[in-house]
Amino acid sequence: MFLYIVAYDTPCNKRRKKIADLLEAYGKRVQYSVFECVLDRGKFEELKLRLRKRINPSEDSIRFYPLTGHALSQVEIWGGPPLTLPPSSVIV
Repeated sequence: MFLYIVAYDTPCNKRRKKIADLLEAYGKRVQYSVFECVLDRGKFEELKLRLRKRINPSEDSIRFYPLTGHALSQVEIWGGPPLTLPPSSVIV
């Protein structure tokens, strides 16, 4: 399992709602258009497939950032909810 940071932007309110609703089923909203999703490879591929059906690539932007154990140990959070961690993650 990996932690994926998913950030999106769209000018369309209807698509924005559909994207947010879908992402809420896969992860935790940490900012307005940013989600932390702990997913195995299969669920990650499923999420991408489902998101692809909801966006307009000429207007919308979605970014996926997989965080490795090394990157997780360097995350700084100022305010807001704590970082969502994969079950087997250890941060030193």
